[in-house]
Amino acid sequence: MLWPNWSQNAQRMADPTAYLLDTSAVLAHFRDEPGAAEVQSLFALSEARILMSAVSIAELVRRLSDLGAGADEARVATEQYVALMTEVVTVDVAVAYDAFTVAMATPERLPLADALIVACARSRGAVLVHRDRHLSQVPSAVVAQRVLSAG
Repeated sequence: MLWPNWSQNAQRMADPTAYLLDTSAVLAHFRDEPGAAEVQSLFALSEARILMSAVSIAELVRRLSDLGAGADEARVATEQYVALMTEVVTVDVAVAYDAFTVAMATPERLPLADALIVACARSRGAVLVHRDRHLSQVPSAVVAQRVLSAG
């Protein structure tokens, strides 16, 4: 049986004006932690397309709740970030298969949510913005990255 080339066309040429914010980047911005100013500078770029994976919506609302926000407060804060995005990238069949390609190309185990987020960035040719140790393990040949300062 011939398997489809799942990664074919999965990563478009990197678009230097497209940035996909990982959950860690949004949390840094929300909590005014190290890296927040870098995220704010991206929001200030008039030509930038700021993206978020739908996976990050689930992660963000849950993490805000874990940090003590009530359910309504966590949802409203998440909705406010979603409204700032040029696009929320959903997980379709191509992205799901590409997440497998991403995981296989990463030397250490990569959590599924992170693989899906990387695949979302690849699907739009976006630079992945994060401060997540797991994502730093993804080779730069797989996805362009902007790693936020950790402090």
